[in-house]
Amino acid sequence: MTHSYVPDPRNDAVLVYVNGELVPRAEARVSVLDSGFMLGDGVWESFRVKEGGIAFLNAHLDRLLEGCAALHLDPGLDRAGLREAIRRTVVENGLRDAHVRLMLTRGIRSTPYQSPRVIVSGPTLVILPEIKTLPPDAGSHPLSLFTVHVRRGRADVQDPGLNSHSKLNCILACIQAHEAGADEGLMLDPHGFVATCNSTHFFIVRGGEVWTSSGDYCLPGITRGNVLRLCRENGIPCFEKNFALRQVYSADEAFVTGTFGGLTPVGTVDGRTIGPRGPVTDRLQQLYTELARRESTPLW
Repeated sequence: MTHSYVPDPRNDAVLVYVNGELVPRAEARVSVLDSGFMLGDGVWESFRVKEGGIAFLNAHLDRLLEGCAALHLDPGLDRAGLREAIRRTVVENGLRDAHVRLMLTRGIRSTPYQSPRVIVSGPTLVILPEIKTLPPDAGSHPLSLFTVHVRRGRADVQDPGLNSHSKLNCILACIQAHEAGADEGLMLDPHGFVATCNSTHFFIVRGGEVWTSSGDYCLPGITRGNVLRLCRENGIPCFEKNFALRQVYSADEAFVTGTFGGLTPVGTVDGRTIGPRGPVTDRLQQLYTELARRESTPLW
C-alpha cells in the first residue's frame, strides 16, 4: 500500500506538540468542542524527516499558510514560529528519521455550531511525530488501483486544492478500493477524466511521455510538483492534461507520488496489468531521492 510502514514500538514514547507543550502520546488530547473534531474545520501538512532534515519544508509551509488564508484561519504562529515548533518537536524527541503530521484547527467553539463567531480560543496546533520506515519492498512492489465511483469535486463545492481536515470523499474512496481488494482508489473528476488517487497523485507513462491530470481537481502535491519539475529539468516530456481511463489501461508505466512514499510504481488498474516497472519510473525515483536530499532543511 502507498502508506504501508514498519510498526515501531518506540512510537508509544514519543512526545506530541499540543499548543506549545510537548506531552506523552498517550496523554495528548484536544477538546470535544474543537473545530477540527467537531466540523473538520482546519488544515494539515505532513513532513518526511530523513537524516535529520525535512525535504521541501518551505513548500509545505507555503501550502499550509495558503490554506489558512483561504479559510480565514489564524494559524497563531508566523512561518518562523511554525518552523520552530516543528524543529522543537523533532529534536526533543531525538528523531532523525520520522514522519510528522501537523494539524491546525480554528480552535474551540462555545457550542456545536458552524459559524466561526462562536470560537472562544486561539487555534489548536498539534504536531504528531512518528518513527516510520517504509517496508523493504516499498519502492519496488507495484500497487493495485481501483477506479471508485466517488468523484473529485469542483472548487465551488469543496475546493480539492485545500489540504483540509474534511476528507470524507477520500475516505469513502479508500473504503471502496479496499473492498475491491486494491491498495488505493483512483478518482475521476466531474467530467470523467482521471484526477488523482484518494491519498496520492497519479501518473502514467506513454511513449516516453509522463502524463498527470490537469491539476484542476486535486491537491497541489509537493511531490507531484517536484516530479514535474524534474521532468522539465532532465529532458523528460511531461504534460498536465485531461486523459481517460482507456489511456491508463494501455499505458507503458504508472506510478503514484506522496510525501511519505516518494514515487511508488503501479502494477494494475481495475485488473488491467500496466507494463512492468519501467525505465522512466526508475529514473524519476533516483532523481527525486537526490533532489530531496539536496533540498532538505536541517533541524539539528
